Amino acid sequence: MNLHTTPHNSRAPRTTRRLAALAATAAMVVAGVQAGTAVATPDDDARTTSAKPATAAALGVNPSAQRATAIKSAQAEASSAAKALKLGGQEKLIARDVIKDAQGTVHTRYERTYDGLPVLGGDLVTHTTAAGKIKSVDKATDAKIAVASTTPKLKAAASARKVIYAGGENPVLAWETVKKGVQKDGTPSRVHTITDATTGKKLHSYEAIETGTGNSQYSGEVEITTTKSDAGFELTDGERGGHKTYDLNQGSSGTGDLVTDDDDTWGDGTGGDRQTAAVDAHYGAAKTWDFYKTALGRDGIAGDGKAAYSRVHYGENYVNAFWDDSCFCMTYGDGEGNKAALTSIDVAAHEMTHGLTSATANLDYAGESGGLNEATSDILGASVEFFADNASDAGDYLIGEKIDINGDGTPLRYMDKPSKDGNSADFWDENLGNLDVHYSSGVANHFFYLLAEGSGKKTINGVEYDSATSDGSTLTGIGREKAYQIWYKALSVYMTSTTDYAGARVATEKAATDLFGADSEELKAVSATWTGVNVK
Repeated sequence: MNLHTTPHNSRAPRTTRRLAALAATAAMVVAGVQAGTAVATPDDDARTTSAKPATAAALGVNPSAQRATAIKSAQAEASSAAKALKLGGQEKLIARDVIKDAQGTVHTRYERTYDGLPVLGGDLVTHTTAAGKIKSVDKATDAKIAVASTTPKLKAAASARKVIYAGGENPVLAWETVKKGVQKDGTPSRVHTITDATTGKKLHSYEAIETGTGNSQYSGEVEITTTKSDAGFELTDGERGGHKTYDLNQGSSGTGDLVTDDDDTWGDGTGGDRQTAAVDAHYGAAKTWDFYKTALGRDGIAGDGKAAYSRVHYGENYVNAFWDDSCFCMTYGDGEGNKAALTSIDVAAHEMTHGLTSATANLDYAGESGGLNEATSDILGASVEFFADNASDAGDYLIGEKIDINGDGTPLRYMDKPSKDGNSADFWDENLGNLDVHYSSGVANHFFYLLAEGSGKKTINGVEYDSATSDGSTLTGIGREKAYQIWYKALSVYMTSTTDYAGARVATEKAATDLFGADSEELKAVSATWTGVNVK
């Protein structure tokens, strides 16, 4: 069913309504922003904790208008910071992000170089008082960055990049190569391999294309923002950084064609209309942008006020979706028979959050850090679904519950009991890092569910859950809003590229302390919940 709208002034962004079944120096940083808006649900009222949810300012906000200036200022002070940290003379810091929180602490994220070479796994975050004194630092590695020589003994392919690899016990001179291809399910592949430049030993490998999956065509009546053009209307959201949605026409490269329409009537809510998937993606991206802005105080994925873009109708019968840093874009397949595009709210949020993670902690997409990367996308994806408050696709802690990828009506993943999917882990153990990142994510997903909702049986938005702890303890949830605030703060100012589960516990405990206090019930809940999933 379509809702026709009236044309409007040329090239002005607008919101249309349609009926369709859719799915560092403190002085340079401005901290004051509007407080985050609570996402209230009936079950929140029963929770008793020591404080209200934090404001966006407490999370640490750097308005996009000041971000570039703050980073430039931090870069000017990078040499002084390197000296204060007692880095070697051949090491330099490159400022990547600056955030000031409500306590006045300035968190500056740096990449590191050694003799001009990028140091993989050398990133760090300094935490500085408003007076410029470094209080503490979180490093991806505590190892001293030094190698005997930067002249490799072994040659590499012409496309290889010479780097210092600091992800192991001792930093080594290495070659980084990138092999492009296609994964078994049709997803593009960009495998990074790190090889010792002296011995030729393979040191590390990871897939740079980050994938996810979710719902489509289930969001009912939604609002989208379009732009009037000379020829009609286009899916350009001028209210949210200029986000555009393109149709790849079953191709697998380029951007395809910007989705346009003659009369501003978009889709019919079925997979048979090509515009339906485009509107799903456009709507999901808008809701994710709004969640970042309202709930987290973040101005877009990278915090710079600029939008990513979406590509729909990727490939033939492609049952997946993915984020790609190289294009800063989300891409969605059409599912089996090209009729069930994976373009719903939580899919968009999941994919955009891969971009958010890349812009903040940049969690390595392998091992335990890879599991935390995937879990972050599930955690904020679920949070956006609740935030959207759409009766046709109510918020839940199930991942992919409506696309029926398994063919039996079951979800792809369960946050209350991840092992119900047959592959994911409920609790941490020493072999967790050997699992695929979509399965090692289970422990963090379980942590988030328990932190927000608590253990035991309960019904939320009509969905029944039953979550247990590894030690049999009983946990009381602190509420979803506080839980995602703590996770986001930890991600944005304390986690680094190599953070593992033990590091995630430390990072979230620091975040809870910042937001709610060292004696808060929220901090106690974070610690107890990590213990409940066997992260000690």
